[in-house]
Amino acid sequence: MSYDVLERNQTISNMTPRLNAQPNTLPNLGTCRFCGAGLRHTFVDLGMSPPCETILERAQLNQMEACYPLHVFVCDQCFLVQLQEYVTPENIFSEYAYFSSYSDSWLAHAKVYTKLMIERFKLNTQSQIVELASNDGYLLQYYFVEAGIPVLGIEPAANVAKVAIAKGVPTLVKFFTAELAKELVRDGMQADLLVGNNVLAQVPDLRGFVKGMKTLLRPSGIITLEFPHLMRLIEENQFDTIYHEHFSYFSFLTVQTVLAQFRLTVFDVEELPTHGGSLRIYARHEQDYSRPVSRRAQELAEREEKGGFKRLETYFSFAEKVKETKRKILDFLIRVKREGKSVAGYGAPGKGNTLLNYCGIRSDFLDYTVDRNPYKHGKFLCGTHIPVFDTGRIRETKPDYVLILPWNLKKEISEQLSYVREWGGKLVVPIPEVEIY
Repeated sequence: MSYDVLERNQTISNMTPRLNAQPNTLPNLGTCRFCGAGLRHTFVDLGMSPPCETILERAQLNQMEACYPLHVFVCDQCFLVQLQEYVTPENIFSEYAYFSSYSDSWLAHAKVYTKLMIERFKLNTQSQIVELASNDGYLLQYYFVEAGIPVLGIEPAANVAKVAIAKGVPTLVKFFTAELAKELVRDGMQADLLVGNNVLAQVPDLRGFVKGMKTLLRPSGIITLEFPHLMRLIEENQFDTIYHEHFSYFSFLTVQTVLAQFRLTVFDVEELPTHGGSLRIYARHEQDYSRPVSRRAQELAEREEKGGFKRLETYFSFAEKVKETKRKILDFLIRVKREGKSVAGYGAPGKGNTLLNYCGIRSDFLDYTVDRNPYKHGKFLCGTHIPVFDTGRIRETKPDYVLILPWNLKKEISEQLSYVREWGGKLVVPIPEVEIY
């Protein structure tokens, strides 16, 4: 029997019995991308929405837009929260609108990370660092390149990779797969540090991706992965972080299970403030006993278990919270528009498009939005057709309220928008609750 078949036939640990019929239990609507169980349980249904990173030209406004379900399921066997693959990665990343370097706080986060990795794992000019989904070189450009440590970025979006290459960051324009990992190893490359920041959620072939990481990792190597923490998503009602390019949403317990299936051990974890609350996990080969499992990894696993992340009821509580948040956002916008106030947006992120489309917010509520990325200027948001301008538009029009769509960057953006106080303007953050500054 092949190794692949053995992997799929292994029993997934810590299973719980299926519940009796629940209000959000459906006939099988596909299978879990990790364990293969039938998907019958709704986590949340956000209706139909276009792919969130789509940005429209004026000539496209009268054309039909493709919309797909944002119906999220939870597997009753491995508890992986997931969307089905309605849109292929090739369609999402062929011309990608997200450039990491337009967020100052994210650049600062990346810079701190590179320094920490060099110091903690004693990386040097003999080490090899590989970043999966390296975007525009936002991370590898820092201390790694400056220290002369060999790096390689793997980035499927050619328009974004081009920017990284111009910065002097070697970048392979391909999707990372198990087959690509084999090719790199055949060419003599293995990673001492394998980096994946906000990529694990974006791969529909989860098993193939993790298998590729296992292959590419040197026997003594380290994997670090950062991803939004499902526990924080539920606690803080972050439904707008759900969109088609995010195929999976992870608790710590589930990511441990996924990596363990490929004989990778999570030996440490950090809880981060990024993206509304993320985890950075550290993993190694199962047989590398030089790095014992840390106390904080054990404590987070215990905390999630006590929090009910092995019980379906925990996941079923989310949908009603989302509906109530939608009502509160619309209550606020209806009230201020009836008062004759103007409302503009700040940012044109993927999460903003999820929120606007789910809540039905168009230019009747939001006059326009602005963004620092010039790629989006003069264009329109998908679904809602709200126009996007450069940030100077806010000072020109002096809106009464500015709705911060990338709320995870509210501190950074609030500082950038401090001038709105000059005309009595106020800032609004929609998640987890409508809050006016």
